[in-house]
Amino acid sequence: MEMEEVSVVEECRRELRSALHQYPNFPTQGVLFEDFMTIFQNPSLFKTLINTLKSHLNEEFPNGEIDYIVGIESRGFLFGPTLALAMDVGFVPIRKAGKLPGELVRADCEKEYGSATYELQKEAIPKGSNVVLIDDVLATGGSATAATQLLMSVGSNILEYCFLMELDFLKGKLKLNDAPVFSLLHTQEEGLKRSP
Repeated sequence: MEMEEVSVVEECRRELRSALHQYPNFPTQGVLFEDFMTIFQNPSLFKTLINTLKSHLNEEFPNGEIDYIVGIESRGFLFGPTLALAMDVGFVPIRKAGKLPGELVRADCEKEYGSATYELQKEAIPKGSNVVLIDDVLATGGSATAATQLLMSVGSNILEYCFLMELDFLKGKLKLNDAPVFSLLHTQEEGLKRSP
């Protein structure tokens, strides 16, 4: 990675960190909730985020290998489509059960605060397509693991997992062995148990 790219990513990390709001004891006692919504209230910061992710992906995949950005419901939808548009690639959603029509593939997962079922339309991604899976937070890795199962079942090649924040103490990255993991921000310490 070039020095200029490193400085762009580092600058974005500083801006994002300063913009996040933290809410102790939400949604339950002992959780420190990291609120990303402030990013989308600031057009300049949102643009910085998209440009930084685009720059990173162009650096990692300079030959236009990416066919689709795949976002996990729901906060992967907040920046995934904008990033896909900026990169001139398609966007495909992975949704919670019962929200997509047509022929679907399904996967269950255990998350930090319960379980969920995710679905993907079978015809949404042609077999052999190269995808980047994107979400806001990597916690236990449950959602990303379920998304991986869905993508592999339709014959996709996962090039990278991309997150805004990784909660390192939950070790979710250890579940994602199919491709490299990129996270803009990291949280090493547990303190109050953090939440995506």
